[in-house]
Amino acid sequence: MKVKKIVFLLLVSVTSIIVFAHEFWLQPQKFFYTLREVANIRFQVGENFTGENWIGNKDKIQQLLYFKPSGGIVDLSARLSENKGDSLQLPLQEEGTHMIIFHSHNSLIHLEPIKFNAYLKEDGLDHAALYRKTHNEENRIGKEYYQRSVKTILQISENLTDACTKPSGLPLDIIPEENPYSIPVLTPRDAIKKVKFQVLFNGQPLNNTLVKIWYHSSKTQVKMDTARTNKKGWVTAERHSGPYMVSCVHMEQNHTDTVADWQSYWASLSFEYSQFFTGNGIR
Repeated sequence: MKVKKIVFLLLVSVTSIIVFAHEFWLQPQKFFYTLREVANIRFQVGENFTGENWIGNKDKIQQLLYFKPSGGIVDLSARLSENKGDSLQLPLQEEGTHMIIFHSHNSLIHLEPIKFNAYLKEDGLDHAALYRKTHNEENRIGKEYYQRSVKTILQISENLTDACTKPSGLPLDIIPEENPYSIPVLTPRDAIKKVKFQVLFNGQPLNNTLVKIWYHSSKTQVKMDTARTNKKGWVTAERHSGPYMVSCVHMEQNHTDTVADWQSYWASLSFEYSQFFTGNGIR
């Protein structure tokens, strides 16, 4: 009987992670374009860098901004309809690096204790787990506000622009050290190219944040690496060719009302490293 109970709890824990630790990202049909093509950008939710269309609509939008290569910033929020699962159609009329950012309004979720505890463990939210343990709250329902801070980077031609390497204004912001569409300079010793990303929260570096790095190790298999940020918010990862996503979660206690105990921020950054230069991914 005791063995059956342990197996049951393990299954519940695994199921909790699958159901509630959903990533959210912007997914264009491709990342490299030619001038005047139209990018179809979907709002994806799911696991393992493989998702389905988000069922939200324009009511969830706090910000939907387009950073153009020429330096202009365009509000795209009116381009989404009230239909659930709508996608963004974006004409690309300039050469260079294009970036789209999305910031959602808060949503509220209540999770059973075992599910909430599993979610905290899966996403490296050790401070929240420790607080619940030391305050005897591990058996309490997890009441949480959450919002999304996500962005994607597209490229037209070889003209590189640098908005993607600067803070975007998102509450939780993942910033590449260098434009991902630049061609890496390699030496014979560079078996694997290292790349760096900085994680900011309200403009300040986040220390010891668990970051997940998603990439395709083959045409059909997705892999995930993890690392934690240093005191300056930087994390180092391996560069793998093909579609690539960096994601993380930050959580704080909620003091704005008594409806939720926690406020979380989910961030992701999606782009593609060229398949013609370095990396262990698709060739």
